[in-house]
Amino acid sequence: MIIVHHLNNSRSQRVLWLLEELGLPYEIKPYQRDPKTMLAPPELRAVHPLGKSPVMTDGELVIAESGAILEYLVDRYGEGRFKPEPGTPQALRYRYWMHYAEGSAMPPLLLKLVFDRIESSPMPFFVKPIAKAIAGKAKSGFVQPQIDNHMNFLEAELGQSPWFAGNEFTAADVQMSFPLEAAAMRGGAAARQPRITDFLARIHARPAYRRALERGGPYALLGGD
Repeated sequence: MIIVHHLNNSRSQRVLWLLEELGLPYEIKPYQRDPKTMLAPPELRAVHPLGKSPVMTDGELVIAESGAILEYLVDRYGEGRFKPEPGTPQALRYRYWMHYAEGSAMPPLLLKLVFDRIESSPMPFFVKPIAKAIAGKAKSGFVQPQIDNHMNFLEAELGQSPWFAGNEFTAADVQMSFPLEAAAMRGGAAARQPRITDFLARIHARPAYRRALERGGPYALLGGD
């Protein structure tokens, strides 16, 4: 039996979604973030040494990292679905987006989250103006331009085909959902890009996506940070 060790408001929502697309039976073991630190609970370390989500078990097999999990599920259970034919241009694009989502798109979004929290975190009054100035300068001078650059790139790419790997929906679209939801939620270029907005509306309307939300519970990335 497949068991998804599911952390609320996390990348593991993508795993539930793909499992629903595949029509596979699975169980959810839920975990809640610490409300103050927003970190995963230490119980996750009993499943994987890093103590992070997503983690999935399939029998005795333990798989971490969302991209690796999605690729495993498609290769093991997809029966040719949700990935392009090997050796095609679409297959190369599929591989690119499966790695791009976490390797390129997410780092500047995470930096923005970190600097936003620095600006809003409690600290001694004499430190706060300096910390806010440093955080604001980092965001305006480096982080936000990087995010805008990525969103402009993705908007242009979605002008070539309705889905990231081509004309058919694939696991690459599942993988790309998290950075685009995060970017749209935090404003900036993504919220102003019509093709990105349309992509998000189309994935949110998919029955499997909606079933995954029902199974996984509230998902704050859809409504705010």
